[in-house]
Amino acid sequence: MSHLAIYPAGGGAALPSLSSNDPAAIAALLAERGIGFERWQTPATLSATAEPAEILAAYADAIARVQASGTYPTVDAIRMTPDHPDREAFRQKFLSEHTHSEDEVRFFVEGRGLFCLHIGDEVLQVLCEAGDFLRVPAGTQHWFDMGSAPQFTAIRFFDNPAGWVAQFTGDPIAERFPLLD
Repeated sequence: MSHLAIYPAGGGAALPSLSSNDPAAIAALLAERGIGFERWQTPATLSATAEPAEILAAYADAIARVQASGTYPTVDAIRMTPDHPDREAFRQKFLSEHTHSEDEVRFFVEGRGLFCLHIGDEVLQVLCEAGDFLRVPAGTQHWFDMGSAPQFTAIRFFDNPAGWVAQFTGDPIAERFPLLD
């Protein structure tokens, strides 16, 4: 189930100041902060060995809807499993607070991941699960936790043909907040 928890950015708070599992409330609270959130259907059943091309083909209609705006011409699929040989290196890289010069747009088709958004004096933790579409505007400070035993498949949309390019802030803020597991 999708979940939003909002903490003070200073960290140290054992409990969030706000918490919700309601998709409509999550969408509204994120929209107030400039973040896009939608719940979509995930009708395709992927095989455990599905390669990126198969994932993209299974979700061609959803991809076409997003790309119809002309904003995100580049798309790829990422699948992370507990046995992925680079899972720990990827986790550490994504756990470092960073920004992008373009929007970060994800559609989770399987599994889950935790997006942490550092906006002003708040940290918003968005647990994304299958069916969640998230659009984080360019320049938003954030990090992502896929957990120690990651299990997710996501379609990523880019306006940059180079794909995922991060500018790391060097702030260890992620260390002060709960992780996925």
